[in-house]
Amino acid sequence: WDEGGLSGSGSCSYVQSERDALYERAFDMLKSGGLVYPCYCSRADLRAASAPHASDGITPYLGTCRHLSVEEQEAKSLERKPSYRFAMPSGEMMFVDGNYGECCFDMQRDCGDFVVRRADGNFAYQLAVVVDDALMGVTEVVRGYDLLSSTPQQILLYRALEYAEPTFYHLPLLVSKRGQRLAKRDEGTDMGYLREHYTPQRLVGHIMWLVGLNAKDEPMILDEALSVFDPKAMPKENITVV
Repeated sequence: WDEGGLSGSGSCSYVQSERDALYERAFDMLKSGGLVYPCYCSRADLRAASAPHASDGITPYLGTCRHLSVEEQEAKSLERKPSYRFAMPSGEMMFVDGNYGECCFDMQRDCGDFVVRRADGNFAYQLAVVVDDALMGVTEVVRGYDLLSSTPQQILLYRALEYAEPTFYHLPLLVSKRGQRLAKRDEGTDMGYLREHYTPQRLVGHIMWLVGLNAKDEPMILDEALSVFDPKAMPKENITVV
């Protein structure tokens, strides 16, 4: 945003559909390093192979196609185009999050081999976001708790592509009474609704009250919010919005 939104910097667009050449170079680097492999599994295959992990709907890939021979790959390629997965190493990944502290993931059990390029040729989120952030000079990533489990995959991509790793800070989510994450697709949380029912000051004050940094549920200007904001005081549990 500070550099002009969609205009990008210099001759490089910020529109992901116009950055394929950058993703292609990164993908070729992973491929030449033997870090990715073709996967011929369909969505139906994946659903049948494993139940969702925990309660978050994530299904770690079991590595079905990881050890296919060249002959097996050639035979399967006659039936369908492959996606490409990053081969996760065994063992644990530990990193320090700015809000949740030390986080440890078993890279095979919790993450599994993940897609970096889909069967239709498009590049997946994990690869695109790492390339974008690295080339744009992002040094601090602040985002929702629902993306905490993406951090091990992204750290490995930073290292494999020889990029400097950013620091990470994950925020608790605003959730409904049923525990569902609020999103712009939900009525009452999109920008149109918020602009119609809240002033900017009212919205800032309300959010600061929800996280415990505003004593009363009353409007705040941004400078006031910044003056009392303390990242160390941010709650770790998701916040229910009534």
